[in-house]
Amino acid sequence: MDILKIKETCLYVSDLEQSKAFYNQQLGFEVIGEVKGRHVFFRAGASVLLCFIAAASKEGGTLPPHFGAGQLHLAFEVEKEQYETWKQKVKSQGIAVEQEYDWGRGYLSFYFRDPDQHLLEVVMAGMWEK
Repeated sequence: MDILKIKETCLYVSDLEQSKAFYNQQLGFEVIGEVKGRHVFFRAGASVLLCFIAAASKEGGTLPPHFGAGQLHLAFEVEKEQYETWKQKVKSQGIAVEQEYDWGRGYLSFYFRDPDQHLLEVVMAGMWEK
């Protein structure tokens, strides 16, 4: 009995419209769900990125309450051939690349921040493969 993958990742954000503009308009993630004042959901490849207003999701309702605070980290995987294109895309949107790291064996990643200062990373596919 194996877990296949992490299907959803959740970030708690301060401004849904700002997050929507960043992830949809700047990074190009498709919006797949939205409730004004509560959340916006994006397709990120085969995964889903959930952005919640913490105070709203803390209230619960149909689903159990949840919330969080602080600067979190997540990484997006891209094909090796698309890595430089993604780095240029991020830079061309006026988003600062904080650092690029060489993980060895031909794998690179770079780091940048979203409007809530969550640390985002783009990694080359295959980096953590067995």
